[in-house]
Amino acid sequence: MPRLPLLTGSRVVVVNAPDNAVVVRPPPPVEPIADIAAAVVDALRFPLAGAPLEEAAPRNGRATIVVEPPALPLPGAPRDPRQAATAAAVGELESLGIPMERQTLLVAGGLARRAGRAELELLVSPEFARRFHGRVVVHDAESPDLVHLGDEGRVPLRVNPALVDTDLVVTVTAAETVLHGGPAALLAAGGPEALRAAGTYSLLETAASQGWRLAVALERAVAARVATIGVSLALNNPVAVGALHGYPHDPDALERVLRLPGRRLFSALPGAIRQRVLQRIPRQLTATAAFAGPPSVAHAEALLRAVESRSAELERPLDTVVLGIPPATYHLPREAPNPLLVAGLGLGLALRLWRESPPVAEGATLILVHPFRRRFPHPTQVPYRALFGALRTGIREPDELADAERAAAADPRAIAAYRDGRSCHPLLPFVDWSGCAPARSRLGAVLVAGCRDATAARLLGFVPTHGIGAALAMARGRSPAGARTGFLLSPPYFPLRVGRG
Repeated sequence: MPRLPLLTGSRVVVVNAPDNAVVVRPPPPVEPIADIAAAVVDALRFPLAGAPLEEAAPRNGRATIVVEPPALPLPGAPRDPRQAATAAAVGELESLGIPMERQTLLVAGGLARRAGRAELELLVSPEFARRFHGRVVVHDAESPDLVHLGDEGRVPLRVNPALVDTDLVVTVTAAETVLHGGPAALLAAGGPEALRAAGTYSLLETAASQGWRLAVALERAVAARVATIGVSLALNNPVAVGALHGYPHDPDALERVLRLPGRRLFSALPGAIRQRVLQRIPRQLTATAAFAGPPSVAHAEALLRAVESRSAELERPLDTVVLGIPPATYHLPREAPNPLLVAGLGLGLALRLWRESPPVAEGATLILVHPFRRRFPHPTQVPYRALFGALRTGIREPDELADAERAAAADPRAIAAYRDGRSCHPLLPFVDWSGCAPARSRLGAVLVAGCRDATAARLLGFVPTHGIGAALAMARGRSPAGARTGFLLSPPYFPLRVGRG
């Protein structure tokens, strides 16, 4: 009977997995790029399609460089390849005759909490921050100055003025999902209407993705007015270094975690101390390729490369999936997740990172390993309280929550808190909950192992259980003969390529 360490909140629990369990772990990282800056410059000089940067950049003109907060992958690393890529793009623009003073760094955060000083420091290296003399703009989705570029169906496409009051737009992102990076960075610099409508069934497939369709439409609208080029990086999965080197892709690293002398003492520490220790675990994040061209073209190629190198393979969907949830949100700044964000991490992120077929069978059981405490830090997660209150009525489907959503979007105090950078946009909780819908429609039950707030779990339609053993026993009772139980060793959350069995 294999023993597996799972992260549940800020604790590490050891699970006695069944003998026939499917242990799903990411592959080891592939050989990274030795010089990211040189790779980015080469990509801009020889793009996959369209004109190179040299032809698009007018001498002594103006340029807007669009970057995203590095919310994904989770967890991240202090030294992010996107920092070197941004510095390389700025340097290449300078060499082509656009001085740094005429460059604008546009931080496209979408509906997440607007970046403050701490988040801005993650975007570039300290050395680059000291010498950058251009303008830094943090996007405000509720700004009255947004420029309307047309409509895609019934969805208005409005963007930050920095995307049109310029001579050149350069996106510098990493290919994480169809909703993160590439043309989605332009969408994240737009209005709340398009951001709310940008849903997708799979985060790794463009087919039937409303978010990808809107992002490409917005890219074309921007490119019709301003020269546009994008750089997309394909990243490795983040890996721990030091004592946890090789986790979770290396089976030997699992044994080292089980043998750590202070593991039980660590679980006895106060939660705040455990969380600080986990945040300080050294990690490494590297890039494997850089592509340039129209943002959608470069992003699609980088995403395919990243999925190929980072994904685990499943022969067929699983009947039971066990998933540990870390003590952090998938939005920046990192905080302890409330129950809605726990659901978003499991159902909206981990179970949507698939290609070819969903990783869970129809009627399958998902076991979320997390305390599930009902905590909404004030003021940063206050908008989640509004959605949580609406769920008390027993209504859980996004279309049935329309009245609550309209009321939240029209709340002047919530909008003011977002614009001041004190909380996320009031629509973000509804976007996160909608992202859980594809997985919820396939799952027969969601069990919360180690749940400390049974009421919170039931409000979301989940089943609270005392521990992982009880949850596994309940899942066995629900599963057919020959059912397969899979343990996803994460974080990081990694792509899954799933066969149809």
